Amino acid sequence: MNKTMMDILACPIDKNHPLELFEIKEKDSIVYEGALFCSKCSRFYPIIEEIPIMLPDELRDKKQEIEFLKTNKDKLPEKIITKANPWHL
Repeated sequence: MNKTMMDILACPIDKNHPLELFEIKEKDSIVYEGALFCSKCSRFYPIIEEIPIMLPDELRDKKQEIEFLKTNKDKLPEKIITKANPWHL
């Protein structure tokens, strides 16, 4: 995901803007892996292979996102790992 997209991205649930960006892997303003966080509804959206996965809760892949959280629990903030919606560790 190109960091310039942060200017246009909003939470698909409550339309909150701006979202918080947490980078795990980044190079030349491209985030390869990370997470977006909505401070209004406390939802997180993973960035996997440069793609922010910003789907409504009913279309999200719980298994994939729990694995993402487990893999990156030491690299993401506590509010995403233990308190974020729609699920957390």
